[in-house]
Amino acid sequence: MGRIRVGTASWTDRTLIASGWYPEGVDSAAERLSYYASNFSIVEVDSTYYSPPAENTAALWAERTPDDFTFNIKAFALLTQHPTRPGSLYKDLRESVGDEKKNVYLKDLDDAVVDQVWERFLAALEPLRAAGKLGALLFQFPQWFPIGRRNREYLLQVKERCAPDRICVEFRNKTWLSPENQDETLQFLTDYQLPYVIVDMPQGHPSSVPPIVVATSDLAVVRFHGHSEKWTSKDIHEKFGYRYSQEELASWAGRIQALPAKETHVLMNNCYSDYAQTNARQLIDLLEKA
Repeated sequence: MGRIRVGTASWTDRTLIASGWYPEGVDSAAERLSYYASNFSIVEVDSTYYSPPAENTAALWAERTPDDFTFNIKAFALLTQHPTRPGSLYKDLRESVGDEKKNVYLKDLDDAVVDQVWERFLAALEPLRAAGKLGALLFQFPQWFPIGRRNREYLLQVKERCAPDRICVEFRNKTWLSPENQDETLQFLTDYQLPYVIVDMPQGHPSSVPPIVVATSDLAVVRFHGHSEKWTSKDIHEKFGYRYSQEELASWAGRIQALPAKETHVLMNNCYSDYAQTNARQLIDLLEKA
C-alpha cells in the first residue's frame, strides 16, 4: 500500500463558507486555502473546467499551501469534448468562433486554435509544477464519449500533450466498463499507464458507470460523487448534496487501502455545505485506524 491522500473537490463553495466549517476570522481567500491545507493534503480544482486557469492564480495557490500539498486540476471543458461557452475561451481566440454560437466543441475549432488552448492551459500550471505541487490533471469525459478506436487514440493524444504531467481518466459512458468491454478498457489503460478514475456515484442513469475498484498505473484516483436522489437536477447542490454515512465510508476504506498503487488520491465531490470536508475527515480517520 502506498501513500493515500484524501481531500475534497472544493474549498470555496458558497454553501461550505456558509456552513461554519471555516473558523471565525478565516475570511479571505488566502486564509481559507491555508486553513483547508492544514486539514488535508490534496484538493481538486474544478473551476478550471469552466474557465482556464490564470498563471498568477496558480502562483497564489502554490504560495499559500505547505510544501507537501497537492493540487489535482480538472481539465478545461473544451479539452474533454464538452460544450464550451465561447466567452470562456481566451479573449484573443474568441474571434475565431464568432458570436452566433451559444456553445462550441473541440471539433468546431481550427487545429491552430486548439493547439493554443492546450499550450496556454498547461503553461498556466507552471507555478504548481515548479513547486512540486501539481498532482494529476483530471480528464472527465462526457456521456457521448463511447469506447472506440478514435476515442482511445484521443486518450493517447491527451497523455502525449500533457506529458510529463500526469493525467487521470474518468468515463461517463457505460460502454467503456460494460461486462463485455471492461477487461479491454482496463488493459488498454494499464498498457499505456493511464490512471483510471474509480467513481462512486448514483447508478441507473445514462451517465452512470459502476464503481470498479482497480488501479491501472502507479497512481490511483477515487472520486466520490454521492448518491443523491436528485442526480439529474440542474442545481449542482441538489445533484451533489449527499452526506455519506460512517458505514458507507467504512465499506470503502479497505478497498482503497488494497489498491496496488504508489499513491492514491481520494476526492470527495459531494460538495454541499460541509459534507465533503466532514466525510473526508471521517475517511482519513477510518484509514488511519485500519
